[in-house]
Amino acid sequence: MRKIIVLSMLSLDGVMQAPGGPEEDVSGGFAYGGWVAPYFDEAYGQLIEKQLQPSDLLLGRKTFDIFEGYWPSHADVWPG
Repeated sequence: MRKIIVLSMLSLDGVMQAPGGPEEDVSGGFAYGGWVAPYFDEAYGQLIEKQLQPSDLLLGRKTFDIFEGYWPSHADVWPG
């Protein structure tokens, strides 16, 4: 059996959301999306790449819906 390790972005006030833009998930009237993106820099990108390198992705339904349209034309981006 394999381990499931969660990598998540969580604000100090409890907002958990992927690092996408404000339009990523507006369900329930959520208006604060995209809060993670301004904190990205090259060092953070390298850290995330290192953390994801040995992994497979287990996506939730909403995240899968986002990835489904993106990855077929960007398969060369993912190192897997």
